[in-house]
Parts: sequence; structure tokens; C-alpha cells
Amino acid sequence: MTRVLTDSEPRVWAALQDPANAHLLDYVTEDPFGAHVFPGNVPGYGVDDFLGDLSDQLATTAPIHLWSYIPTCAYKCRFCQYPVVLVKGGRNEEKLSQWVDWNIREARLWLRRVPELANAPVGEFNVFGGTPSLLPERDIRRLLDFYRENFGFTADTTIRFEGDPSTFTPAKLETLRELGCTKLSSGVQSFDDDVLRECGREHSSQMCVDFVRNAQAAGFEWISIDLMYGLLDQTVDSVRRDLDVVLENEVTAVVCTKLHLKSYAETRTGVAGEQPAPWQLPQYREKLVRDGHFWPTLQEQYLMREVLTDGLRAAGYTEHPTMYFARDGLGPEKWKSIMVDQDKQEAEVAIGLGGSSSCRTSEAITDVNWKHYAQAVDEGRVPLGSATGFDATAREARAVKMALSTLQPVRDDLHRARFGRSLHDDPWREKFASLAGRGLVSVDDGGVALTEDGEVLVEAIINTEL
Repeated sequence: MTRVLTDSEPRVWAALQDPANAHLLDYVTEDPFGAHVFPGNVPGYGVDDFLGDLSDQLATTAPIHLWSYIPTCAYKCRFCQYPVVLVKGGRNEEKLSQWVDWNIREARLWLRRVPELANAPVGEFNVFGGTPSLLPERDIRRLLDFYRENFGFTADTTIRFEGDPSTFTPAKLETLRELGCTKLSSGVQSFDDDVLRECGREHSSQMCVDFVRNAQAAGFEWISIDLMYGLLDQTVDSVRRDLDVVLENEVTAVVCTKLHLKSYAETRTGVAGEQPAPWQLPQYREKLVRDGHFWPTLQEQYLMREVLTDGLRAAGYTEHPTMYFARDGLGPEKWKSIMVDQDKQEAEVAIGLGGSSSCRTSEAITDVNWKHYAQAVDEGRVPLGSATGFDATAREARAVKMALSTLQPVRDDLHRARFGRSLHDDPWREKFASLAGRGLVSVDDGGVALTEDGEVLVEAIINTEL
């Protein structure tokens, strides 16, 4: 396979070559994920501790993010680290229905253990995966009806459903609209058929376009797609063509994600399944190179990011939080803003295998081993696999990190009201002075704002300096 290397440099490259930022370069070179899960720092924290913290917060709460994780997939992508269960061969519908059964039974356990959940207003309810769009229509109806009837849905609650573009049939789209779903998300990843094939995706780029157009025709107000960059055999020109397709089809929102090969289990910044993704295996990656494939360089990855960021902003999309783009006037991502916006940072409750839940004082992850998960549900236990707490210092740091990830200015008045001290006091004064000296943030009386380089490197800053 012929590869043409670019000699262009992304704008952030100069900052990454600064010796004072060597730790940031190390971070992005090692490829850890960031700004997704914010782990606690108190060891030995129990599941009951987390559930108690959540109960306390929900007693007086603003709208929360509630999500249901359906882990079933027809196949596993070569980059996927998440806990998924493959549903293949005969009795598919029976297997899919079983996961809806378990999800509903788990939800009942949460409601029994944390009664405040029944009345906590739900800002956004998301059915994520996995590939929940694989579910038969009767099970989609059963799942959504259960949540609407048993949780605090209001007139302002939005319902969102995720799936593979090839599985959103016109009949399923009609069912989802009937059930009050107004938002759809789909992991398109790329509009380049060669790139999709190397990822192990079993849909074509045309299927992705058809999904967007069918969803638009069906009247969905929010159609979001995921795009990935840094994929095997992907070029800057390929990403540029992806952007062209997005703009041509007037997609509502785009989530742009860099390929991450370091294990989430190792970094504790995402939810990892029990088995590594094929591409995480060094011997597998090396064989691909020997066979004539290539991995984009770090420089090329940042050029890809720049193409997407510049192109979407120029076309009238707003980025909030980092690498989540929505057409002007329609964003930010509601479920994300509930959790990370400085004036919100409310609870997230995730029901299903490998779900990530959090409140202001602790967080927990549901078991990722499906047999252990099923056993816990069958025995009447909320199937949380682990929990960690935040001490007072970590709570404050977590709040600042989440606020920075929105790319909005971090306001000093909001911080003082919540934590009783200013961002201009130590330890923040020294941290932000260092970042400002390297051109990554600006500081004034009102608070702290990321510069252009700071926005690009926000995940590295959050995970190495704060």
C-alpha cells in the first residue's frame, strides 16, 4: 500500500516541542484516553458507600443523566475496548431479549436500593451500547416504556438511542419516534470504505449516509455520528473527505475521537472489557505493518484533528465539550453538560454491564464480566464491580477538570461559591501561572480560559497537571 507522508505541521506542534511541555508530549505519545471517567482517589471505598453518596445527592438534585447500557453487538470492532457481548447465530432475538430482561431487573434493584432515583428529574436518558439498535422492536418498546414509567421523566427529558447505521431500519426509526425518542447516535467512524473494512466494521459508507438521510426524513431533531481519526491506513485526505460528507448531509452533531490503543483498565480513564481489542496487541499491530499497512504518525493525528476542528467550526458548529460538536444553537451535548458544566456537574446513573456512574463525592463501575453481572442481578444485588471516593481535595480538582473539558472559561465566582476559595489562591494560582507561562491558558479576575493550544491539549493537561 502506497503512503504519501505530509510535511505539514499542526499548529499545536510547536507547543508539543517545547521542553517545558515534555510531559504533555509523553502523555499523548503513550496514547492514554482522557476526560471521560474521572476516577476517585480513596481506596477501599465500598459499593454501599457510593450508593449512599448517590442517595444523599439525589435528595436535592437538578436533572441527572440516566443511561441504559445494552452490551450486545453482532461483531467486535478491532479497536473496541468496551465490554460487549456478541450475539450471533440462532436464537438471536431470545439472547437480545435476555439483556433487556437483565437491564430492567437491574434498574428495579437500583430503585429499591436508592429510592430517590424514582423522583430525581431525568435531564436526558440515553440507551447506549454495544448496539442497542439490534434489539427487536418489541424489546425497544418494552425497555423505553419501563424507564419512562419508573423514573423521573418530565416534559423536558430528552430520549436518545444509539446504534449501528445498518440496523436503524425505517421500522425501528418509526418505533423510536413513536416512543418519544428525538435523538439518535451512530458510530459511523469513517466514510472511507477501505478504512471501515480494516476496522472490522460491517457497514459501508453509503449505509452511513442512508442512516442520516432516513433519520432526517423521519423527523429526528438530533442526529449525531461518531468519527474516529488515527485509524489504520487512514490519511489526512481521508479525514477531509469525512468532513465533506458530514457538511454535505448537514449532520446535527459530530463526536470526534482519536483512536486509543492503551488499555482503559490500565489508565482507569474509561471502561474496559475483559479482553483487549485486537489492535491493542503489539504483535497484531506489528504484523499489520509487515503486511504493508500503516498507522498515522502523531503529527498526522493532530493534523486530522485540526481538519475536523477547523472545518466544523467554520461551518457553524460549536465544540462543547472537547471534540463534541453541535450545530450552532443546538448544543452543547445535553447529557455531557449535565455532568461536566461548571454550574451543573450533577449525577450520572448507568444501568447495564460496564456502566459508569458518579456523583459529587464518589463514582462506581458496574461489573464487566457478564456472568458475574448476571449472577448479581439474579441474586438481587446492584451489580457494581468497583467504587472509589473523592476526598475534599480530589473533589475540587475533579470539578475544575470537568469544567476545563467543556472548553468554556472556568469562572472564579462559581468556584468560590462551591469550594470557599478562589482559583487565584494556592494551589490553583501556581498551577495556572505555569500553564499561562507556556501559553496554554489565560488568567484574569473572572477566572481561567484555555488558549487554542490549551484546547487541543486539554486531556493531557487534565491528566498530568491538575
